[in-house]
Parts: sequence; C-alpha cells; structure tokens
Amino acid sequence: MTTAETNATPTRSQRLKAATSNTHDSLDKRIMAEDIFASRERFARFVRVQYRFHRDIQALYATPLLRALLPDLAQRQRLQQIVADLGDLQQDIPAETAAVIPDDIELPQALGWLYVAEGSNLGGTVLFKLAGKLGLGADFGASHLAAHPDGAARHWREFTASMDAITMSEAQEAAAIDAANAAFHTVRGYVEQEFA
Repeated sequence: MTTAETNATPTRSQRLKAATSNTHDSLDKRIMAEDIFASRERFARFVRVQYRFHRDIQALYATPLLRALLPDLAQRQRLQQIVADLGDLQQDIPAETAAVIPDDIELPQALGWLYVAEGSNLGGTVLFKLAGKLGLGADFGASHLAAHPDGAARHWREFTASMDAITMSEAQEAAAIDAANAAFHTVRGYVEQEFA
C-alpha cells in the first residue's frame, strides 16, 4: 500500500463523524431553531438539556478501562460546571430520571457516547461566544462551554487520537456508531422536553 493510499483511509473518528453527520446536523438545527440566545431564560433551557445528557454519561468518566485508554478523561467531564451554570441562571437541577446508559455498558458503546460529549465540547466554543451577548461567560452562566486552556481543537485531537488507537473489530466500531447516534437522539429527546 502506498503512502497516499494509507493517508486516504479515514480514521475511526472520521468514520464516526461521517456515519453520524445526519443525526448530528438534525440535532444542531433543532437546538438553534429554539433561538437559545434570545434570552437567558431560553439559554437556561439549553443548559438543562446539557445537564441531563452529562448526568447520563457521568459514570463513564470514572470507568478504569476508559481512563486507561483515554488520557485525561477524568478532567474532561463537565457536569460540575453545568451545575454551577444552572445555579448562576437560577435554575433548579432537573429531576432524576431512569438511567439511559446501563452500568455494564461495553467499550464500543461507551466510546460512542463519549465521542458525542467531546464533540459537543468542541462545538461549544462557538456557542460560548454567542453566550457573551447575554452577558454570560467562563465566570458566570456559560462556564461549561469555555474552551480547554490548551485550546478546544487540540483537546479534541488528543481525544480522537486516543480513540482511533484503540483496537476494535468492524462489529465493535458499528456498535460505537450506533451508540453515538443513540446519544444524539437522547439529546434530541431532552430538547423536545425542555422546550415543550
């Protein structure tokens, strides 16, 4: 195989992006259709959506296998910042609901959910700038959207490089794709509930 052919082979994260792009784009459009930067009240509903999703995945950040495979995983969680943002916005914490992710989730599925979480962190940098129009920022109301000190793009590349390096079968990769799509659908459900 030539170098050009090798370079043309998409990485796992690139294949995940391609396989979930329709679901992801649909979710993005649905969120922006709610005009979440029209007021702090509307933005707060979006933060409630974020809380519900990050509460779903919180246990993944403490999983020993995932922490061994994905460096700095523990530092990537954002639930505490979201809780602080909800407090700033004078919002109650959404009520507990049944667990979406099973306790015995397998590695491919866990990677699919984390892929969505990390991707939202990268995309959050754009939302962070827009939140500034509402007087929100890293110190008040929008801390969970603030970029990592090393830069959002670099933080994302480090995550995807680690994920791409994990040995997986085609079936496992398909399971990761299914899980990522399930994560996007779950967030979509929370959008429908919070903006009903």
